[in-house]
Amino acid sequence: MPVDPLHSAARPSRKVPGPLTSGAEAGAVEVRRSARRRRTVSAYREGDRTVVLIPERMSQAEEERWITVMLDKLAAQESKRMLGDAELAERAARLSGQYLGGRARPTTVRWVTNQNTRWGSCTPAEGSIRLSHRLQGMPEYVVDYVLLHELAHLLVPGHGPGFWRLLETYPRTERARGYLEGVVAADRLPHLPAARSEDGEDRGDKGAGRA
Repeated sequence: MPVDPLHSAARPSRKVPGPLTSGAEAGAVEVRRSARRRRTVSAYREGDRTVVLIPERMSQAEEERWITVMLDKLAAQESKRMLGDAELAERAARLSGQYLGGRARPTTVRWVTNQNTRWGSCTPAEGSIRLSHRLQGMPEYVVDYVLLHELAHLLVPGHGPGFWRLLETYPRTERARGYLEGVVAADRLPHLPAARSEDGEDRGDKGAGRA
């Protein structure tokens, strides 16, 4: 969702010391609540701080979760480097060695553009792993989690206790799952047109909209 800085908070904004996540810049975070903003969340950089725009009625817990999601999304947008298939395979090998004792050895690891309902998939019989192109540009720890998830499937089919025990060794499992859940939840929100600032400048390309 495009950034909407014109609709500022109906009550005073709140500044949060940063950084709150490893993907954030080392500046402060300012939360601005708006009574006109119903369901959308957006964020943008303003000097050395990050401004996060949220609905007035959002709870404190929801606010904290969305701050994390939006900081990660901004960091991902600002990091334009994309991993190629060869780099993806190297990353998979490193993750397997670090967290799975090197036991998961895929034959191929590649990006695909035909997976719009899942983040990744694997075929254990062939040893192949495929990651959705929608992950490109997301924080590296999220890509690593999805890679590790598919690597674990080369060792354990299904999502039973044995499978999740393999992922327990990755310290950012819960954070990565929360990020992806936030992306899915935000995609269900209605799309609104970009708002323009008082000077007529469209800010839709300067920040992170719905994660």
